[in-house]
Amino acid sequence: MTPPPPSPAAPVGATVLPGAAETQLVDYLTRLDRHRTDRRAVLIQLSGLQPINRREHHLRAASSPFAPLVNVQNAQAFNLTNADLMVVYKAAVQDAVEAAIVKLRFMFSDDPMILKEETSTLSFCTWYSLIEDYTEVMDLARGRLDEIMELQRRAKVRAEPAAPDKRSRGVPLTPDLLTKAEAALDQADLANLMRRQAVCALVGQSSPQPVFNELFISILELRQALMPQVNVASSPWLFQQLTETLDRRVLSLLNKHDDRTLESDISINLNVSTILSPEFQKFDDNVRPGTRGTIVLELQKIDIFADLGAYLFARDFARDRGYRICIDGLTYAMLPYVDRERLGADLIKLVWEPSLADEAGGQSQAIRRIGPSRIVLCRCDSPAAVDYGQSVGLSLFQGRHVEMLLQTDLRRRGKARPR
Repeated sequence: MTPPPPSPAAPVGATVLPGAAETQLVDYLTRLDRHRTDRRAVLIQLSGLQPINRREHHLRAASSPFAPLVNVQNAQAFNLTNADLMVVYKAAVQDAVEAAIVKLRFMFSDDPMILKEETSTLSFCTWYSLIEDYTEVMDLARGRLDEIMELQRRAKVRAEPAAPDKRSRGVPLTPDLLTKAEAALDQADLANLMRRQAVCALVGQSSPQPVFNELFISILELRQALMPQVNVASSPWLFQQLTETLDRRVLSLLNKHDDRTLESDISINLNVSTILSPEFQKFDDNVRPGTRGTIVLELQKIDIFADLGAYLFARDFARDRGYRICIDGLTYAMLPYVDRERLGADLIKLVWEPSLADEAGGQSQAIRRIGPSRIVLCRCDSPAAVDYGQSVGLSLFQGRHVEMLLQTDLRRRGKARPR
């Protein structure tokens, strides 16, 4: 018996909620679970194409070769939010699917991804058999949906943890309010809102050893100071623009700061676009060449995959200058879809969740693939987080519990922890 097709996806370019295609894909795969015989799938990674080849009419044209197969229910195509195309089809039409992809390769034949596919770190197509790879495809679909939903929680990633009811209060952020907020940011003295939190090495029962300090502006405190009546996280797209403005102000603040300890062993949260901005160039000019290797640039995963081409360009620029790259805000469910080496990242930040402790044994493979020494377990607000991390071979930790251990050790040695 053939499962019913998913609800028709909106045309490329139509106004739909982010994640609609991912939701349909998860739903379709769920109903397909008992009908996987002779079913296959292919992920066409259009997100790896140059931005000029990912415009609306290009994405619409990329779906058209599969339309005849979809019309007779031999295939289903899903235009994912990041521009990728997932096609689930019957094995009987394998040749037709491959012919459609030949057409796509010809359509984008002048794109660097196609020209250099054999030697590139990106593959245009990834093929799956749903008999053998069903769990992998389902995890991929759910991971993509999680990434979209994470955008809604972007403020939580960049801000200090706080009670949900406090974060959700206030009128929604609008373009007019954003303009006022940006104007206020340009005039505000942010020095008193600058916070730091250490990333520490914790091995066994030894004292925490600070590796670097993350410098950040508390979004909650910033909101309270500038516009307490506005819920700045209500619109992820406007919040994104607000953080870009905040990036520029933070870089300006660091350029003017008299505390020379800010020059090394630090990490700063930036948007991909900020690395390519004049403000970052000025920041770079003020950093002593010998200390660039001790500065980590933390980039959000949703920002990276929203425009992979821009990320790769910014990454190459930053690494050529000597900076290190960290991908921030990953959950464990996302680890199988993030290849740290191919993305050229030095570190990733894995968000601690209490549920991780229940499945520690099943996570070793993903952690080994990424490299335990390259993972920072963040939001460690309890001893259980550190216990879990050490049980799977991690040694880098960040969070309130780690800060408490560090403060205790500094007091024992008669030293003060700088703000």
